[in-house]
Amino acid sequence: MNIAFLGTGLMGAPMARRLLGAGFRVTVWNRAAEKAQALEAAGAIVAADPASAAAGSDVVFTMLSDGQAVADVLFARGVAQAMRAGAVLVDTSSIAPEIARDHSARLREIGIAHVDCPVSGGVVGAEAGTLALMAGGDADVIAQITDIFAPLGRLTHVGPSGAGQVCKLANQQIVAVTIGAVAEAMMLVQAGGADREKFRDAIRGGFAESRILELHGGRMVRRDFAPGGPSRLQLKDLNAVSDLAQATGLKLPLTAAVRDEFTQFVAAGHGDTDHSGLLLHLEGMNAGLPVEESK
Repeated sequence: MNIAFLGTGLMGAPMARRLLGAGFRVTVWNRAAEKAQALEAAGAIVAADPASAAAGSDVVFTMLSDGQAVADVLFARGVAQAMRAGAVLVDTSSIAPEIARDHSARLREIGIAHVDCPVSGGVVGAEAGTLALMAGGDADVIAQITDIFAPLGRLTHVGPSGAGQVCKLANQQIVAVTIGAVAEAMMLVQAGGADREKFRDAIRGGFAESRILELHGGRMVRRDFAPGGPSRLQLKDLNAVSDLAQATGLKLPLTAAVRDEFTQFVAAGHGDTDHSGLLLHLEGMNAGLPVEESK
């Protein structure tokens, strides 16, 4: 199959590399052209614009920043018009469920199948091919392209159109709340006179063990907040969670609290800081507490 991959940033580039490594023919495009060009050495074909990348492709992946960016590429920049009838659009971006459903309906009208398939696992998971892939859409369509997902990670069909995005929002709830819990625990440990790194090591294997503790807890210990998952995108997802909760009449107090903290953190100029950097926000709130040096 011919694959187009639109959006080769932090997540898209390693995902495209995985597809190339599995032997697929992959044409790539990115708004910042140099990020797409970096994949040439791995065998990618670089397109000058997204419509050219999509033309003739059997499957088109999008990995873009938000729903507006996806809509712009699909409908304003000609990708939908360039795709052949019977092709499949796989949107791995994290966008609002209602936007995904709208895109699915609009593409269906012109004979193109749509799968909303956001991912979880971060850059590490994208590089290793261990992403969690949450697919919403028609089961028959997803079954036809299962082999394409295999190099990327573990695929689960979670329901009809939009269901993938709902599950990703729930995933982001867990990520954000757990980051907040780990950051607060780091603050408590230091204030109580214990060592953050040794604390993290001590509770590994217990009930508090998690990928968040492993990866983001490690970032907090090392004070390495270069973006793997920028806080502005975490906030975008938490805002979408809030919108869905309001629309369905849910009260989610833990999610609301951590959303407020990320809102303040991003407003203070940390939109491109990794979401594990929420620790910095807590340290700012507790300015009298000495900050641990990097390990």
